[in-house]
Amino acid sequence: MIDNPLLALIKDRGLLDDLQIEEVLQEQARSGKPFMQVLQDMGMVDMDTQLQIIAEHLGTEVVRLSNLDIPHEVIQTVPPATARMYQCIPVSTYGSTVQLALADPLNPQVLDELGYVIGKEIQVVVADPAGVEQAINRYYGEESENVSQILKELGADQEIAREAEEATARDDGNDLADLANETPIVRFVNLVLFQAIQDRASDIHFEPFEDEFKIRYRVDGALYEMSPPPKHLALPVTSRLKVMANLNIAERRVPQDGRITFHVANRQVDLRMSTLPTQFGESVVLRVLDRSAVNLDLEGLGLPKVVLDYTTDAIQQPNGIFIATGPTGSGKTTTLYSCLRRVNTIDVKLLTAEDPVEYDIDGIMQVAINEAVGMTFGRALRSFLRQDPDIIMIGEMRDLETAQIAIQSSLTGHLVLSTLHTNDAPGAVTRLVDMGVEPFLISSTLMAVLAQRLVRTICKKCRTPFEPTESQLALLNLSPHDIGDKVFYYGRGCQNCNDTGYKGRKGIFELLVNTDPIRGLINQRAPTVVLRQKAVELGMVTLREDGLRSIFDGDTTIEEVVKYT
Repeated sequence: MIDNPLLALIKDRGLLDDLQIEEVLQEQARSGKPFMQVLQDMGMVDMDTQLQIIAEHLGTEVVRLSNLDIPHEVIQTVPPATARMYQCIPVSTYGSTVQLALADPLNPQVLDELGYVIGKEIQVVVADPAGVEQAINRYYGEESENVSQILKELGADQEIAREAEEATARDDGNDLADLANETPIVRFVNLVLFQAIQDRASDIHFEPFEDEFKIRYRVDGALYEMSPPPKHLALPVTSRLKVMANLNIAERRVPQDGRITFHVANRQVDLRMSTLPTQFGESVVLRVLDRSAVNLDLEGLGLPKVVLDYTTDAIQQPNGIFIATGPTGSGKTTTLYSCLRRVNTIDVKLLTAEDPVEYDIDGIMQVAINEAVGMTFGRALRSFLRQDPDIIMIGEMRDLETAQIAIQSSLTGHLVLSTLHTNDAPGAVTRLVDMGVEPFLISSTLMAVLAQRLVRTICKKCRTPFEPTESQLALLNLSPHDIGDKVFYYGRGCQNCNDTGYKGRKGIFELLVNTDPIRGLINQRAPTVVLRQKAVELGMVTLREDGLRSIFDGDTTIEEVVKYT
């Protein structure tokens, strides 16, 4: 039984035998290239034959995109981000039907999704995948005119190219510093950073590869690629960023960390910079810490009323442990900061140990953990207790030592807030037991665990109601009978949301409160499944159920909730 539909079609035609198909499967697994590319590279079936076979199977035709001149109004039927995401290009339209050339026409899931993203009937035509990619770049152009203008100038600037090559060859720090301060390079880097902050990016990635230099933004948790600059700009751009962060330009063999303060429209944005030496140069990632974009207000986090009331009450307690849990980038730290902001009054002493400190908050003593000089979580926390705190926040409980000190602090009359990396709230208890913490200590000090995820919210400007299919409802374990007359929405994609259909993110939450029945189970070292069942019996709303609330409120889509819960 062959999984890949293209290989199955080719085998049915008798063009390849079992042994050759095995070779193709192995090569694809090794290289990670698409099957069409592998078949062509290995000289087994040329691209034209493959396209013809797919077209006959789908009952459609093969189009040569390079010979076509597609009208502007046809191109507008598919938003740029959708075209890039699904690797498709509209070829023509008649009535409510769009003829689409897809890089992977045999994937029925892509067709289903595209159908309701575009909101039209789709007729598939077959085209060379490389041609589809070129057409997307040709018709949808660059994301932003300004960046592309500078790129054109830089690409045509022979002087910069020559200097970059010389600096690379000589590997001289002074040459690199001069190159990093050239006006076009400075303008380009500033524009990239400005654009990223305008687009509310949380991270900016500069990635050198063998033949290209990529720049990607992470917006609302998803990565988007910008128009790539010429390869020779990798070194000047990286050097420019290192100059801005006061790092050693000449050192390209070890990772470095720094911080850039960038001014945008009368406000200051901090960028945390990390470099990593790779095979083809240094990869740089900037984490954008824009205080104006983050709302550190407990009410503004979108907690369900029950969770908000409990959390507000819990952080007023004299002692105990409150844990926020979830994967990296799920907003745990933001939640804890919001809790600290709420209790940050003149009569309370607050101490935090963080790696690294993300946001500076007045009135709180924040300590940055630095393993290199021996300033570990354990060491910081032991000194904390001599600083007479009321509330302690621990950036992350990483090991038994940190967990034990947190428990000791709680037992000696301190309120402790911390984060853990687990998938759900009951999993946090099991994780602490796995670390080696005695169950009776957990049951006596733990107040509650708040698990959370961030899902993208539908853009308000292009929000459109739709009728979910039975297969979509099945993903959520719902039947048409369950949903009654509830309305589902998706984002069509517009100027406001960069054609993604999403704008902003919101949290979905799951709160496990440590009540007597739960304590009993913790003391018996009950597994996560048992804890979860009991908690649900006692009224815990799971992440999936809270996600459903967000879908029914018209805030997010079925796909987002299924992806994160």
